[in-house]
Amino acid sequence: MTTATTSAGRRRTGAGDVVLSVRDLHVTFPSEAGDVRAVRGLDFDLRAGETMAIVGESGSGKSVTSLAVMGLHPASAQITGSVRLHGEEILDRDDAAMSKLRGKAMSMVFQDPLSALTPVYTVGDQIVEAIQLHRPMPAAQAWKEAVELLDLVGIPNPQARVRSFPHEFSGGMRQRAMIAMAIANDPDVIIADEPTTALDVTIQAQVLEVLKRAQRETGAAVIMITHDLGVVAGMADRVTVMYAGRPVEQGSVDDIYYRPQMPYTIGLLGSVPRLDAAERQPLATVEGNPPSVVNLPPGCPFAPRCPLAEEQCWTTEPALVEHSGSLARRVTAGPDSEAATVAGHAAACHLADRVVRDGLRYTDIFPVAEHAWSALEQVPREQRQPVLQISGLKRHYPLMKGAVLRRRVGTVYAVDGIDLEVREGETLGLVGESGCGKSTTLMEVLNFLPPTDGTITVLGKNPAALRGRARKELRRDLQIVFQDPMASLDPRMTVFDLIAEPLKAHGWSKADTAARVEELMATVGLDPSHVNRYPGQFSGGQRQRIGIARALALKPKLLVLDEPVSALDVSIQAGVINLLDQLKAELGLSYLFVAHDLAVIRHIADRVAVMYLGSIVEHGDVDQVYDNPRHPYTQALLSAIPIPDPETERTRERILLRGELPSPADPPSGCKFRTRCPRKLALPESDQERCVTEPPPLLPVGTDHTSACHFNDTDRHVDVVA
Repeated sequence: MTTATTSAGRRRTGAGDVVLSVRDLHVTFPSEAGDVRAVRGLDFDLRAGETMAIVGESGSGKSVTSLAVMGLHPASAQITGSVRLHGEEILDRDDAAMSKLRGKAMSMVFQDPLSALTPVYTVGDQIVEAIQLHRPMPAAQAWKEAVELLDLVGIPNPQARVRSFPHEFSGGMRQRAMIAMAIANDPDVIIADEPTTALDVTIQAQVLEVLKRAQRETGAAVIMITHDLGVVAGMADRVTVMYAGRPVEQGSVDDIYYRPQMPYTIGLLGSVPRLDAAERQPLATVEGNPPSVVNLPPGCPFAPRCPLAEEQCWTTEPALVEHSGSLARRVTAGPDSEAATVAGHAAACHLADRVVRDGLRYTDIFPVAEHAWSALEQVPREQRQPVLQISGLKRHYPLMKGAVLRRRVGTVYAVDGIDLEVREGETLGLVGESGCGKSTTLMEVLNFLPPTDGTITVLGKNPAALRGRARKELRRDLQIVFQDPMASLDPRMTVFDLIAEPLKAHGWSKADTAARVEELMATVGLDPSHVNRYPGQFSGGQRQRIGIARALALKPKLLVLDEPVSALDVSIQAGVINLLDQLKAELGLSYLFVAHDLAVIRHIADRVAVMYLGSIVEHGDVDQVYDNPRHPYTQALLSAIPIPDPETERTRERILLRGELPSPADPPSGCKFRTRCPRKLALPESDQERCVTEPPPLLPVGTDHTSACHFNDTDRHVDVVA
């Protein structure tokens, strides 16, 4: 297919032809500490209909690259190299010229759609503006196209929702509206910058399917920037791995996942918990943190974290070259080189030939932590004492209206009658979408206040009935690790004061406190000499370790963990997961672990409870629930989790849930899941009526496995997307 000119005034490239070509891209920002070299020599070609993923830890230069291509950096940024769109240089164009390209030839889907969408204009107004800016047409026709675009990306009732404001959309719907705006003018290049980071797994699956559909409809080339290696396996054709501002490995998705050559890539892949793991597999621990890109020392930037590093790694930074045994061919080239080859499998590593020759895996390179079995885990579960018992727990909130004369207009059923139990030395994972009641359940356990209904028993005691000293002593045995370590640690206090605070509150002496703080720092893998530093001087993973140390200070028996690894890079996440596993074994701890990442839960939990709209819909041994899910909601959750294996992602089927999570202020009658249930649609009308009128109880479906569905034995392979 030859290049042609479209009605939009830009050139359309045939399938497989190069749309975007980047050569020797450098992006530098001035700072008081020196020049920040955020991107250092990036080359790639992007072809029509192709998806290229850019992966790496925070600060590796992924988002900086995308903003440089779009021309969105501030004037203070120094950008050199070449960015060519359809063979024409665009890096030297001013903002007015780039504005004619943005939204037309190139578009972007940002990470946070609520920030990217203007809150004072309707979604339709913003899509119409994007259309008319590049394609002058009557308003009626533009509005018609806006409705069609919302319908294309799966917004229900688009004729009405086109008049809604962004805050009236859920997170997933806002992201789909952003995709609709991005494809409004049939662009040649779509850049998606972490488009699913803040979304539930079911909504993530919907958004990724919409992005694939948009690519099929437009024929666009896509740059996918993400930290989720499962998403990359299912979306990408080619992958660029970045570290310290430069590409350290490039190749096809199969090359990167099945034949990685750079130890950093191997470590990233080995750090990911696997949903499909038949048994607990050790996770790679990539020690240390990415370096600052200000005044980088000579040598390979990854050398301080690489167990294979040799003398040459510390003195000379390796070039990005293709490796084949002992043969290597340089693949980088200057901005004026038309013949530069960046399509092969290349790695920036002096030792890549050894990695290829010896077939090294992550277990051969990095320290790995085998699952540590505690003495308690050797005791049958029924013989262990409960540390937490929840029976018939309900937490309802009044729904109020009016600013001056407030009146109650309804009830929010946040938690609506759940039973849970955690025994000694056990981890119970609590999973479900946002708004299902997970965090409310945690707060009910921690608040020590009477619930709306039901009982909570901690270590054999009812916290709501305790007062004074007894209440304080029980508080000592129950501690929490929060989701965001930076928000949960006072930035004005030193690490010593943060860890020592609970000890001082419980009357520890100064000498004992100092010794305990030093012991805790060593326990969580931090240097005790750093106790006089402030939280802002530590990385995200180190701050989370400080939070864990603080939670362990009083030697609790039960830890409540609220999404403790969701804000961390995958390599740092693995270290924290390994630490929690080790602490549980060494200290005999019990965990109530809340997470949206079901792969993390499979790796760390013994039992799992799945929540939906305030109720438990499936509960039991983690392997039984994962290997044989019986409730359609659990099946949809598990099918939505991407697996970091390209071949598996190409062949597996997904169950896409339709619609949004109902409001807990107005839950459906009967089975709360019936409005989104794919199984219900395949049932006869008489059985569907039962779903509408009769709430299903939790019924046994195996040993230590229950499911709340009237039709647990019905074939589960319905309404799937391949």
